[in-house]
Formats: sequence, C-alpha cells, structure tokens
Amino acid sequence: MVQELQAFVLGTVQGLTEFLPVSSSAHLVLVPWLLNWHDQGLAFDVALHLGTLLALLIYYWRHWLAMAASLMNGDRPKRRLLLLLVTASIPGAIIGLLFEKQAETVFRSPLLIAAALALLGLALWFFDKFEPQRRSMDEISYLDALLIGLSQAFAIVPGVSRSGSTITMGRIVRLRREDAANFSFLMATPIIAGAGLVEARQLVANGIARDIWIGFASAAVFGLVAITALIRFVRTRSYEAFVWYRIVFALFVIGIFFHRS
Repeated sequence: MVQELQAFVLGTVQGLTEFLPVSSSAHLVLVPWLLNWHDQGLAFDVALHLGTLLALLIYYWRHWLAMAASLMNGDRPKRRLLLLLVTASIPGAIIGLLFEKQAETVFRSPLLIAAALALLGLALWFFDKFEPQRRSMDEISYLDALLIGLSQAFAIVPGVSRSGSTITMGRIVRLRREDAANFSFLMATPIIAGAGLVEARQLVANGIARDIWIGFASAAVFGLVAITALIRFVRTRSYEAFVWYRIVFALFVIGIFFHRS
C-alpha cells in the first residue's frame, strides 16, 4: 500500500511538473530525497514518461493528425510545422544521448538542482517581462526552431526544466506566451516518445506491477490537467508565478540540505 501511495504521488508530481516550467526531473529527484523514499527503478520512470506522452497525444491529437495528413494532402502550413518540430527535436536528442550517464549521476546534486531552479527562473522572468509578444507559432523560422531545440539540451541538468528552457527561448524569439507553450509541448512529444519507447522493453522484461500502472495513470491524468491549465493561464497572465515558485523551492532545498549536513 505504501509503495502504491508513493507511485501515485510521484506520478502526480511527474504529470504536473513535466509541463509546468518548474522541472519534473528536479522534483522527481528531490521529492524522494526529502521524504527518504527509495528509488522506484527504471521501469517506473519509463511508465511515468509514457503517461505524460499519453497526455500530450490526447491534448494535441488533432495537430498531429493534421501534420501527418499534410504529407499527402498538400497542407503546407502543417507540413512546415512538422518540419520545424523535426528540426527542433534533433539537438536535444543528440545532447541527451551524449550526456545520459551524467544526467543520472553527476547532475543530481541537490545544490546544483537548486541553483538551476533559481537561475532558469530568473531568465524566464527577465525575457517574459521584457520581450514583446509579437509572433505566433505560424511565424517561427527554422533558426528559431533550432534555437528552441538547442535550449532543450540544458534540461539535461535537473532543475533547468525542459518546458522552462524551451518556453524561455520561445519568449526570447518573441513568441506569444501561449504559442511558446504550445510549440514547447508539441516538440516534447517526439522527444518523450523516443526516450520512453526505447526503454519500454524494461516494462515488458520486469512485468507491469500495480504501482507502475498507478504511476502511469496519475502521470497521464495530471499531465493533461497541467497542459490545459497552463495554456489557459498564459493567455491572460505572465509566467511570473512559476518564477516565484522556482526561487522559493530552490531556497527550501538549500535550507534542507544545510540542515541535514
């Protein structure tokens, strides 16, 4: 029962923080650290990522269907969007493969995570506040897509946040807040799918226990809630609330770290 409760909590944390610009990887490292929980294992982590993938596919299925159809029906704007997403996905995939081992070991220090939370938060605040909202997703260039894709590579460090780094770069190139989030989430789909499906054999090899199903389901449900809520929120508000959350959480982690030292 305890293990199932932990699975639900971690699935909920993954679902919410994968899409809010607050770093899911940081939370999945820090929550067990704070509560003294044991590592759930690779199969469980894969299930959480597949849960967030399901959330993305449910929310954006019309977009992906239209982009797939554009390969045959001549819908040039949708075909162009598909090519932009491919362009943006390549840098993050390469960096992820090169630094996978460091992400699992060297980059998991609580102090490093706290620093990343605070620094990316300040960057998000600055560019969201001072860059104008001039451009829509239809106006993204291939250079913009490449820059957003490169920014995703920084998320190899827990605390940076994949959505946080890509949304920040989206605001740097003057995308509207909603369009920056939508492009970030669409770009996440092939990245999460690639990472999750490559490791999905772990689920088959180890068997799918009840706690894995619970983690998968809670990540999917709360991931869908997070996507929907964020898109609605930034239509009329800035990202400032998430900046404050990152800074307060970073200070809390630093305080706990030195208290335990």
